Amino acid sequence: MSDQPAPRDYPQMITPVNHIEPVPRRIRGYLGGQMLFDTMSARYVWESPKYPQYYIPTADVDRSALVDEDQPQQSSRGTARRHSLQVGDITRPAAAKVYGADALPELVDTVWFRWATLDAWFEEDEQVYVHPRNPYTRVDALRSTRSVRIELSGVLLADSESPVMVFETGLPTRYYIDPTDVSFGHLVPTSTVTACPYKGTTGGYWSVRIPDPATGSDTVHKDLAWMYAFPTRQLLPISGLLAFYNERVDIFLEGRLLPRPKTHFFRE
Repeated sequence: MSDQPAPRDYPQMITPVNHIEPVPRRIRGYLGGQMLFDTMSARYVWESPKYPQYYIPTADVDRSALVDEDQPQQSSRGTARRHSLQVGDITRPAAAKVYGADALPELVDTVWFRWATLDAWFEEDEQVYVHPRNPYTRVDALRSTRSVRIELSGVLLADSESPVMVFETGLPTRYYIDPTDVSFGHLVPTSTVTACPYKGTTGGYWSVRIPDPATGSDTVHKDLAWMYAFPTRQLLPISGLLAFYNERVDIFLEGRLLPRPKTHFFRE
């Protein structure tokens, strides 16, 4: 098998690291039922090319919740002082970085919050999961009549003449299949739940169980398929449909085997 990466058949992220843009949306964050910030002046900052982080003006932050840990940290964006968050009996260490006068001009007197240390983030009045939505990312769910067949080790997992294709910047095309076209005899439900900034929270995951002729037992491939029961309104066409990781199964589009993407694998 060749070690050469498969050719890219989907658009890649192009935003450079440390790119900064204003956020035109109202951004709020909560911890322990308390609002930590409410701003119309946040900045998008691309710490990596895939998606941005929010930087919040200190003037819009409840400073009483910030506890200085007296640990300055240097980065290409300037010096930041690390802070804990304290709200009532809740303490979250290393939860925020406060940038001072020597930061990049657009980031002077701003605060970066570690996403997972807050209980909830909102863009306007809609909750956002995992990380900020990238304003340069498109996510389109399009109905198609191109046939899609999905196999693993020669075992048929799904076969559809009416998939919904999800085109998302920076990711391979995902093929969402009606449950009536899926071979559930090989699927085992799991308790895994993940979330996506663009699609919402998953309503189910399945592992795939394949017989192994060499051993006479089954091999279980964990969490290969997922479903969104109640996706965001922009992705409503995928509601209740199943998709499989292109990186881990064989997908035939109109009879042609697609190359498995050589991408960094992460949960949908």
